[in-house]
Amino acid sequence: MDDAPGGETTPVVSAVDVTRTYTRGDTGMFGRGSAPSVQALDGVSMSIQPGEVVGIEGPSGSGKSTLLHLLAALDIPTSGTVSLAGTATDQYSGRERTKLRLEYVGIVFQRFHLLPSLTARSNVALPLVEAGWSKSARRDRATELLSDVGLDTRTTHRPGELSGGEQQRVAIARALATEPALVIADEPTGELDSQASTRVLELLRRITDEDRAVVLASHDPQAIEACDRVVRLHDGQVRERTAPQ
Repeated sequence: MDDAPGGETTPVVSAVDVTRTYTRGDTGMFGRGSAPSVQALDGVSMSIQPGEVVGIEGPSGSGKSTLLHLLAALDIPTSGTVSLAGTATDQYSGRERTKLRLEYVGIVFQRFHLLPSLTARSNVALPLVEAGWSKSARRDRATELLSDVGLDTRTTHRPGELSGGEQQRVAIARALATEPALVIADEPTGELDSQASTRVLELLRRITDEDRAVVLASHDPQAIEACDRVVRLHDGQVRERTAPQ
């Protein structure tokens, strides 16, 4: 990333006093015409620097997934500011945010979102199609990434022919395809055994050596221990920031 004025490094992504409120509906138990809401995040601020692996920890319902969606520009805050590539995400149109994610963010979804009709290699190469890579370059890049996650013998298998852990690794390889500056991962080791988890976490650590950043939400102690620091959420608020022991 470029240096900011004064020699400071520009964060890969930052959030300043971010809230996110979801409206449940217009009527019901709360009275006709009312709009009851849930505040998923409340005044969250954080800054992720190049080279960092940052863990997001907290109980179910604490706001982890909502925060990941905001940092990845999949959503915009109700108030406050999330900045990617030095610009507030709410300043982009929906189409511009889609282009920003393609160029700047790799996302590992908890439910994988692999296309069942495509092979593992074709699933990994999908972002490269949108990015305009040639067919041969897409094939080489996808093959390389599948080898990195230990799936070099499964490149032509479709998701239905892969275990849950193998599908998880395909999803991780896909998130890394465009060499994004920011990788957002929701439970990236949730379906993996200890050996596969170690391999994936080593890969995520290795890409930060290239001045990228990783933000991961996890309940897995092994994943949390691999982080440089941990942000703990509770009821939509940051309760503590710690470095793993």
